[in-house]
Amino acid sequence: MPAAANYLETLNPEQRRAVEHGIGPGVAAGPLLVIAGAGSGKTNTLAHRVAHLIVSGADPRRILLLTFSRRAAAEMARRVERISAQVMGTSSGAVTDALSWAGTFHGIGARLLREHAAQIGLDPAFTIHDREDSADLLNIVRHELGFSGAKSRFPTKGTCLAIYSRAVNAEAKLEDVLKTAFPWVGMWAAELKQLFAGYVEAKQSQSVLDYDDLLLYWAAMVRDPGIAVDLGARFDHVLVDEYQDTNRLQSSVLLALKPSGAGLTVVGDDAQSIYSFRAATVRNILDFPMQFTPAAHIVTLDRNYRSTQPILSAANAVIEQASERFTKNLWTERLSSDRPELVTVRDGADQARYVVERVLENREGGMALKAQAVLFRTSSHSGPLEIELTRRNIPFVKFGGLKFLDAAHVKDMLAVLRWAENPRDRVAGFRVMQLLPGIGPSSAGRVLDTMLEAASPLQALCDIPTPARGSEGWPNLIDVMQHLGSGKAGWPADLERARLWYEPLMDNIYDDAQVRQADLLQLQQIASGYASRERFLTELTLDPPDASSDQSGVPLLDEDYLILSTIHSAKGQEWKSVHVLNVVDGCIPSDLGTGSTHELEEERRLLYVAMTRAKDDLHLIVPQRFFVTQQRSGGDKHIYAQRTRFITKSMLSLFHDTMWPPAAPLNIVGIAPQPVRIDIGAQMRGMWVK
Repeated sequence: MPAAANYLETLNPEQRRAVEHGIGPGVAAGPLLVIAGAGSGKTNTLAHRVAHLIVSGADPRRILLLTFSRRAAAEMARRVERISAQVMGTSSGAVTDALSWAGTFHGIGARLLREHAAQIGLDPAFTIHDREDSADLLNIVRHELGFSGAKSRFPTKGTCLAIYSRAVNAEAKLEDVLKTAFPWVGMWAAELKQLFAGYVEAKQSQSVLDYDDLLLYWAAMVRDPGIAVDLGARFDHVLVDEYQDTNRLQSSVLLALKPSGAGLTVVGDDAQSIYSFRAATVRNILDFPMQFTPAAHIVTLDRNYRSTQPILSAANAVIEQASERFTKNLWTERLSSDRPELVTVRDGADQARYVVERVLENREGGMALKAQAVLFRTSSHSGPLEIELTRRNIPFVKFGGLKFLDAAHVKDMLAVLRWAENPRDRVAGFRVMQLLPGIGPSSAGRVLDTMLEAASPLQALCDIPTPARGSEGWPNLIDVMQHLGSGKAGWPADLERARLWYEPLMDNIYDDAQVRQADLLQLQQIASGYASRERFLTELTLDPPDASSDQSGVPLLDEDYLILSTIHSAKGQEWKSVHVLNVVDGCIPSDLGTGSTHELEEERRLLYVAMTRAKDDLHLIVPQRFFVTQQRSGGDKHIYAQRTRFITKSMLSLFHDTMWPPAAPLNIVGIAPQPVRIDIGAQMRGMWVK
């Protein structure tokens, strides 16, 4: 196949081995692990493997491609389409449309659960709660159980949800989770079990699932041998991106789908496993070869196309100290004489000034602000820098702005649609009814109790007498709910009907209602790309776009701006120049990340990820003093710090080790040295001479 040979020739030998593994007449595609180092062309390799499968005769409808964002899945599908079209001459979009099982774990899980709902006792019309809605429902149960009135302060709803999520995703006992991750609430173990039991009952009675349920139910579903065999036979090939970021539930799903490993490909980098706080475990990728011994095949991609060799040499030295890893030393043909900068500064203020001066210096040299990034361990560490950037009138964006589902007005609109989709969804109904003037929590609660007990909750809502204090807007609410519940208008006309009902209420709720209306029109435009209300609600909940009314976006209307980002948010990104703040013990590694070996190793990987974001220019900054908030004592203070333990003395030759600002020279040209007027040293020595 000449055309195929041409496109495969663009790959390096290791990438081509990964792409061609197990593909060919009479060849069995055994389990494949691709260890893809930072900047090694991982996405390109995975896209070529999917395309090569299709070009070689695989049915794209029988390929399951799992990623960690819907955007990543869409980008992967586009690349596969381009490669396949080059070889097969297919019409635009044909392969992408056929590659219908490309998506996130949560998105694919939701689809499979709806298809098999009858077999597992689940209402196929279930709605999905995002994190905030889940926390709200937990809080309702928490209040009903009387824990909100406890004499000793009970954990907040956010903490409770974090504990629940960690326990189910890690498949760990609650006591173990509390001991390792939440020791300060260990005394509430019995009450938390009671709370979580009530939370599960509330979700089931209301036919709602949260994010964690999408994996929990999927994993439970494939424990049934019949369903597992049926689903496994449905897909000839299962490919997983970013395997180092999977948790135990996700791994158990894959092992149930492909217990022999036939047709299974996982791609990832153990050195970039940094999400244990989301219950991800590096053990999944480290243990993969043992799970399929001796069938597992490993291909290592260690050629880096991003960074210069001095940057890679320094990063390799950091990760070589890891206690357990797949041996991999990144290399590149991008040679340079410039070593990474290891810069010692006096304090956080000097650190901010140093970064600003280097950023402006780069800009004067022709490097755009967008090509530069400042990374930090924790969001609060960028405070002094943000002040300095604002003072110097340098525009910047800090990663982590609002999403659509975090914007209150969009949550209002989605609540209307979710309540129409599932009238038993108490959180959605509670939110919608309180949009009406005069309807408070008590009135809303009584209505929802009546609906929950009724055989037809929507009919019960219509039959309830108009509340005395909510008479003004009640008829319109009933009218819109009947309209949406009937489904007569179709999709996306339903959303327009809901928007027209909601917009008059916005003027009484929000001061900036006109700005927020732009989001609702954008939401309506997005909705037109989905086949149904159910699909729209599911996909938007699992992977929301940015909100146009986001107030934490670009602070200045400028076409160029500096990037500020936590290291976690920077994973997968790259910039020409990278500055890393606070490369000191107590920050990297964090004080909270030194309690165990696996925590310390993850902190080491975090520094490695930060270093490997840089293409040409890397600055690691070591303040001798930095400001910390003492959460337990309630006070703040400056502490003296030392260079991170991850950069040992033996590694210093890999860096340009400097002080900033540089010390003033002792003898300035043109000025005669001053004579010694008092020899204090001699006086000190003389004190001990008789």
